[in-house]
Amino acid sequence: MADHERDPGSPARDERAEERADRNLAELLQELRVLQTGVQIIFAFLLGIAFTARFTQLSQTQQYVYVAALLMSVVSVAVLAAPVAIHRGVFRSGMKERVVTLSTHCARVGTLFLSIALDCAVFLIIDVVLGRVAASIITGCVAATFLALWFVFPWALRRS
Repeated sequence: MADHERDPGSPARDERAEERADRNLAELLQELRVLQTGVQIIFAFLLGIAFTARFTQLSQTQQYVYVAALLMSVVSVAVLAAPVAIHRGVFRSGMKERVVTLSTHCARVGTLFLSIALDCAVFLIIDVVLGRVAASIITGCVAATFLALWFVFPWALRRS
């Protein structure tokens, strides 16, 4: 294997750029499967809420938060499923490295939308159960946790 075919970012691996792209895409698709399961669960939960008798008792703010959660989960599904559609759309076109790069961006954006959907769902539930102040505080803590674990921590690891 020629030196120019090796991935300079992975000196410990003995693989060509094509092999690296294959591995990266397979790993990314597996990660997306996990995320999509979570999104599907929250989406199903949110769909069910609208058809309960108590839904009509929600305040206007709670209804807006519900709609935001529902829409963010739908957008998350769309963005997290995009890598599969992209891969299928350009299958065997020699663009796998570009697919991996674009799919990585989709995974990050989809994760952001998922975190917003979860934050909205937490706010809605806590607001109904404990009230607006508790909902605001707890949702702020949940949002900070998502931000730290899903975005800041990986960013810090990449920089170290």
